[in-house]
Amino acid sequence: MSHTRTMSHTKTTTRSKTSYVCLPCRASYKQPYEGDHERRCPRCARPLIHVGSAFAPPKRRDTAGWRVLSVLLNAGVRFHKSCCGGPGYRPRTLAEVRERIAYAQATGEPFARALVRYEVP
Repeated sequence: MSHTRTMSHTKTTTRSKTSYVCLPCRASYKQPYEGDHERRCPRCARPLIHVGSAFAPPKRRDTAGWRVLSVLLNAGVRFHKSCCGGPGYRPRTLAEVRERIAYAQATGEPFARALVRYEVP
């Protein structure tokens, strides 16, 4: 006996997805971007932070990685694609964050700009 499968051809529009993060839950969600309306975490119901489409979350058990991410997001740094690829440099360790914060304090450069510097002079 053979089974025949028919496919229904429905027209669907493809929307690009972007990432949203819940820092307390250490959770990331890819969802279609539908404007700046508030999204809530399905786990804790707190507001999600829109982080951008070029975001790769740390593993949930990577405490240091989530601390780095928290510093970046609270400084206003996001992970949006640029015209030439990804979002550019983002620190991955607490030591890199500390180095850039010290540089910002010493020079008066805004934290968000110092945090995304590839190199600190």
